[in-house]
Amino acid sequence: MTATSSASSLELRSVSFFGRTLAEYAQFFALDIAALKGKSVLDVAAGPSSFTAEACKRGVDAVAVDPLYGCRPDALAAHVAIDYRAMFAQMRTKPGLFRLGKAFASIDEAEESRRAAAARFLADYEAQFVHNRYVGTALPQLPFLDRAFDVVLCAHFLFLYAKQFDLSFHVEACRELVRVSRDEVKIHPVLGLGGKRYAQLKELRAALAADRIVSEIVRVDYEFFAGADEMLVLKRAAG
Repeated sequence: MTATSSASSLELRSVSFFGRTLAEYAQFFALDIAALKGKSVLDVAAGPSSFTAEACKRGVDAVAVDPLYGCRPDALAAHVAIDYRAMFAQMRTKPGLFRLGKAFASIDEAEESRRAAAARFLADYEAQFVHNRYVGTALPQLPFLDRAFDVVLCAHFLFLYAKQFDLSFHVEACRELVRVSRDEVKIHPVLGLGGKRYAQLKELRAALAADRIVSEIVRVDYEFFAGADEMLVLKRAAG
C-alpha cells in the first residue's frame, strides 16, 4: 500500500489489513445485532476487525476468515502497525474523500475507533484462533459446507480492489459467498477507491442472475468514505 499525490482516490497497491468495530458493521450492513443472537455469521476478508469478537460476546455464533489468519499474533500486530500508519497518513492528505459528521466527526475519531477494533481483535485472536473462530483462507474458495452460515458479510474488500481483482474473480467470489450462506450475503461498499460505483456492477449482477442469484443495492444510514452509503445484498432465487 502506498500514498500518491492524487486527491481523487485512495491508492492501495495491495489489500490493506484494516479493521472496524461491531458498531460500524451494524451501521454499514444495517444489522440488528440482537436479532442475530443464536445465529451463525461469517465475516469474510475480516482483517483486524473486532466484529467477530464483539458479536460472540453477544451470543452470535460468529466466525471470521482472512488470508493472514494463521500468522502469530505479533506478526498480525506488525501488519496493523504498518497498514494503519500508512492508511491514516493517506487519509489525512485527502480529506475530501470523507464525509465527516455522520459516522465520525473527524479522522482522529475514526482512527481511535479502528485502532480500538484492532486491539480487541488481537486479544481475541490470540485466545480463540485454536478454537476455529478465526480461519486462514481467502476468496474465491472457502472451506465451508453449502449453507453453513445464516448470514455472510464481506466489508471493504470486493469492488474496492478492482485494479487487483478482475470481473471473473468478483463473480466467482460472490457465487462462493452465496454458496456458504443460508439466508443472505451483504457486501459493503459498492464502490471503488475513487468513490464511484464499481464499474462492472451491471455485468456482475447479470452473471449472478444467470446463476439464479438475486442481487439488490440497498441504501444504508452510513457514510464515512464519500459515496459509501450502499451495500449489495445477494440471495438465492426462490424456487
